[in-house]
Amino acid sequence: MGSDEERGFKVEDRRRFDASGAEREGADEAEPPRAEPEAAAGERKLPELDFSTFVLSLTTSAMVHLGEAPHPDGSTRKELALAKQTIDLLGLLQAKTQGNLTDEERRLLEEVLYDLRLRYVSSAR
Repeated sequence: MGSDEERGFKVEDRRRFDASGAEREGADEAEPPRAEPEAAAGERKLPELDFSTFVLSLTTSAMVHLGEAPHPDGSTRKELALAKQTIDLLGLLQAKTQGNLTDEERRLLEEVLYDLRLRYVSSAR
């Protein structure tokens, strides 16, 4: 900047309580908590994201690639290379999260991998 003039800005403390814990004046006028955006007409609400939802999403993708579930266009076809890649990805996830999962998450991942691997071997024959 070629000017000696400094650009200023204003900092406004909008916290409800001050450093001593007392409620600030005008705190009841604070903006209300923001609501999550509502789904547009015709859209369904998506499930909460957690580890199990992620695993089930990858499982569904593998089932689609194995030809055991329909593609979004309604067709079914086997894409074994993509199925293998998705199953391997779940295996990688299992290895990298070892010791960090709840018993329920660990069991889900083990059962899903066992089932998908059997289905893959059966489809590949």
